[in-house]
Amino acid sequence: MVLEGLVSIHDHGYVHCDIKPDNILVFPSSTSRQDSYEVKICDFGNSLEIGEVPLCWEINFPWLGTAIYMSPESVRDGIAHVSLDLWSVGCLVLEMYTGVIPWEGLELDEIATRLLSGKSPEIPETLPCDAKDFIQTCFSRNPEERGSAHELLLHPFLPRPQVEEEDEKTTEEKTSNSFLSNLFKLRIRRRGSKKKLAKDDVAVSDMKPLKLRFWKTKTVKRTLTKVLGLKKSTDFFQFSVRSLRFSTYFIFMKV
Repeated sequence: MVLEGLVSIHDHGYVHCDIKPDNILVFPSSTSRQDSYEVKICDFGNSLEIGEVPLCWEINFPWLGTAIYMSPESVRDGIAHVSLDLWSVGCLVLEMYTGVIPWEGLELDEIATRLLSGKSPEIPETLPCDAKDFIQTCFSRNPEERGSAHELLLHPFLPRPQVEEEDEKTTEEKTSNSFLSNLFKLRIRRRGSKKKLAKDDVAVSDMKPLKLRFWKTKTVKRTLTKVLGLKKSTDFFQFSVRSLRFSTYFIFMKV
């Protein structure tokens, strides 16, 4: 969470310049889990804009923040850069593992001399490989090799947030349940169609095709005359003009 906070700070164009345990606050998480906590960064009194050199920085006192958490380049030229915060994160993780502050027992002049000579706090060999690699990345002599806070968030040393894993698991369960539900509905529909077919005892494919029968005009004329009760052919002609249009053949469908 400290790196997530640094991502936001750096994206806004600032460097905290004093990342250390005293400036990290831990709160109970607002989530339902009882063993989770939220971490917040505080004390922005030493914060500077990226590339800024504070007026208080001097060669005789080359510290932008707390000396034991400062990076070599900040001691050398006093320029605030995001790489300073990443070096401080390495010191923070190292102290969390060992329980000992960086450069313990050394005076400020000795710390400055060691930093300018290319040395960094000692990393115990007993640390896990991922932890050692993470700290070594933060302690890179070339500031550009430390990358950014966002890149460090992707380091194997940092586990994936459990919330994301739970969300993915929930999504997979929902997808699986939805698939099973649709499959079950499909089976019910198929069973229903089979029962209906058995009840009717006649399949659609077993139905007889339609037959066409053609009737001539004279036959139709005689039939309609009888049905309508027309006495004369002239009456039929007048009726046909008003109501019907006769063609050469009339088509009647018969099953």
